[in-house]
Amino acid sequence: MIRVSIFDDNNSLRETLGLIFEATDDLLTVGKYADALHVVEYVRQDQPDVILMDIDMPGRTGIEAVKLIRQQTTKPKILMLTVFEDVERIFAAISAGAVGYLLKKTPADKIMDAIREVKSGGAAMTPSIALKVLEAFHQPKPNDFLLTDKEKEVLQRLVEGDSYKLIAHHCGISMGTVRTHIVNVYEKLHVNSKSEAVAKALKTGLFK
Repeated sequence: MIRVSIFDDNNSLRETLGLIFEATDDLLTVGKYADALHVVEYVRQDQPDVILMDIDMPGRTGIEAVKLIRQQTTKPKILMLTVFEDVERIFAAISAGAVGYLLKKTPADKIMDAIREVKSGGAAMTPSIALKVLEAFHQPKPNDFLLTDKEKEVLQRLVEGDSYKLIAHHCGISMGTVRTHIVNVYEKLHVNSKSEAVAKALKTGLFK
């Protein structure tokens, strides 16, 4: 039997999943909790093989709970079960130690398959989440923009808030050359304004 604990503040979902698992031959619900405030104590008490973990719960987020579980318990497999689809939370959960990320709209049979998958050593993700992860890995890296050293220097000055006149002074070039470099930077970054260029430079870590 695969021992499963559920942490979710949606009472209806928590109870429904518990009942569905109980109706199977291989899943056993050993704990159902509306928050993760005492998550370490509950996990030590219940000894689950797999945990279904919501993210947005009162008092402590599911991602914080994952970190605590990974640090202080026998390290059961943790599947996030959430409504959030943003890349930031997905990566935060995986970095914390989750081995799967499912959306709450996932059918119950798929959730059960995911539980079995992670128990056997695999990973599980809702297809749309897996696609987001793949897309994130294929975002242009800083070197992909093919900026010249002088273009990077000009862009760095833009990020720091310099005017064209100050950029010309600091870089030892004419105002006309500054404008030429900025046009090239916009084209390589696929942006149309100073604010977009600055935002993209910061988002992609050009100057980390």
